Amino acid sequence: MQVRLLKTGSNTAFMNMAIDESVLAHVSKGLSIPTLRFYGWKPAAVSIGYFQSMEDEVDVELCKEKGIDCTRRVTGGGAVFHDKEVTYSLIIPENSFVSNDILESYKQICGGIISGLQLFGIKSEFKPLNDIIAYGKKISGNAQTRRLGCILQHGTIIQSVDVKRMFSILKVPDEKIKDKLIKSVEERVTSVNNILGKEVSFEKIGECLIKGFSSALNLELVEGKLSSSEIGLAERLVKEKYETKEWNFKR
Repeated sequence: MQVRLLKTGSNTAFMNMAIDESVLAHVSKGLSIPTLRFYGWKPAAVSIGYFQSMEDEVDVELCKEKGIDCTRRVTGGGAVFHDKEVTYSLIIPENSFVSNDILESYKQICGGIISGLQLFGIKSEFKPLNDIIAYGKKISGNAQTRRLGCILQHGTIIQSVDVKRMFSILKVPDEKIKDKLIKSVEERVTSVNNILGKEVSFEKIGECLIKGFSSALNLELVEGKLSSSEIGLAERLVKEKYETKEWNFKR
């Protein structure tokens, strides 16, 4: 199947979420073909799941001090700290080439990440519902929503991880257990750089993931750009939704 490949570089959290929603709207109307996008985050950011409370999950004031973006996703799941990682989003019509069964669709789409990591010699596997594990540790988390007759799945492939920095901005119910929690996460989470014992660039990881998605999902990837209509809607969504208190603090 022919799928548009977008490399949109690093953007604010608000713009990243707005681009995903804009592309979803355009794919749903048949104005854009199914799309696979790769992107980064600048500055670093926290995204919370659709059903979460920003004030419960994130030290918002500290984020402001440190210049870290905070926004809500349209997908569910937990709070995620986005820093040194490669993020993808796949936006396709339902009933195209991915199963209608949610668990099976996660497994199929995550197969692209597994194939991409294999090109580095990293062996990984899908762990339901939505994680990818390498050598017993999490290297990728993913989330999905279905709306407007489309599937939107996005997820992260961790380039490197700073657990202490992450927990400096994510709230912990009991401060006394923070050190134990940090140690626990350090034991359960890994990264491409950590496994390979060297710095691997964002671009190199992206290249391998593109090959991985292409082979695992049998896609003909055609590199393209956002249309002027997609850019226009994304810019409106940033101002009218993703930057607003109404959206980010709605729960």
